[in-house]
Amino acid sequence: MELIRGLHNLRDKHRGCVATIGNFDGVHLGHRRVLEQVKAKAAELGLPSVAITFEPQPREFFAGDKAPPRLTRFDEKVRLLKAENIDRVLCLTFNKRLQSMSAEEFIDELLLKGLAVQHFVVGDDFRFGCDRAGDYNMLCESGARHGFSVVNTATFLMDGDRVSSTRIRAALEQNDFTLAERLLGRRYTVTGRVLHGQKLGRQLGVPTANIRMHRFPCPMRGVYAVRVAMPDGSFENAVCNVGMRPTVNGVQPVLEAHLLDFKGHLYGQLLSVEFLEFIRPEQKFDGLEQLKEQIFADIDQVRAYFAQNT
Repeated sequence: MELIRGLHNLRDKHRGCVATIGNFDGVHLGHRRVLEQVKAKAAELGLPSVAITFEPQPREFFAGDKAPPRLTRFDEKVRLLKAENIDRVLCLTFNKRLQSMSAEEFIDELLLKGLAVQHFVVGDDFRFGCDRAGDYNMLCESGARHGFSVVNTATFLMDGDRVSSTRIRAALEQNDFTLAERLLGRRYTVTGRVLHGQKLGRQLGVPTANIRMHRFPCPMRGVYAVRVAMPDGSFENAVCNVGMRPTVNGVQPVLEAHLLDFKGHLYGQLLSVEFLEFIRPEQKFDGLEQLKEQIFADIDQVRAYFAQNT
């Protein structure tokens, strides 16, 4: 799969494709239904498939820190789109230039001059251009004039409700991992590289693999039973804390996973953490000794969970 960062990096070889557009946060079952349509049409026409997305996501551009947490960071999203066998991902930088682009400019610069789209698949609520002035009807009219076809996908429902990133986020906030898994088509997972931390866990006798969440926090906060996919393809059971670590005055969200039966170093390794069961909320303790006591209680509870769920 080819990742193209920005309109300015489009070349002649990128012209002529079947494309879709969206945030693709989580790359859930609804997204995958759209991607299947794109790939099927691309195969029919003998053209590459393209997923167009944004960084930052539009709501993050407008709302900043008040935007809802992401299900997937950008690098995770790209990995998931690659797993769906999409040929190309075009990432548009959502900035003031893109915000102010009229719907007509959007069609002309992106769909016509940039990609020479032959077939365009959009969601049922897709709007584009400054003030969201462009819609499905406008795309169809433009397609009729310029020779590309447009299809509007139907809403993908599960249990009578729309499958959406918002619904998955709500399920995770309620620690309903069963519903989140059904909507995603896989367990909810956070993937990232293990970074050096304060080594506090090691001092307490419970070394952790730390994955920094950067400025995109997880939808959940607390302690969880998780399964960690290792670089060699094996899995390790673990207890995981996601949050700000208030007892030690943390200032940045971090995921800390203590692998129950693993010994070794994981710095720099890419790990995937699958969330299975909620244990308790994140809380602030009076000191490290109290924190240590609770950590060992969490470990016992997680071991009991895995003893009953293997």
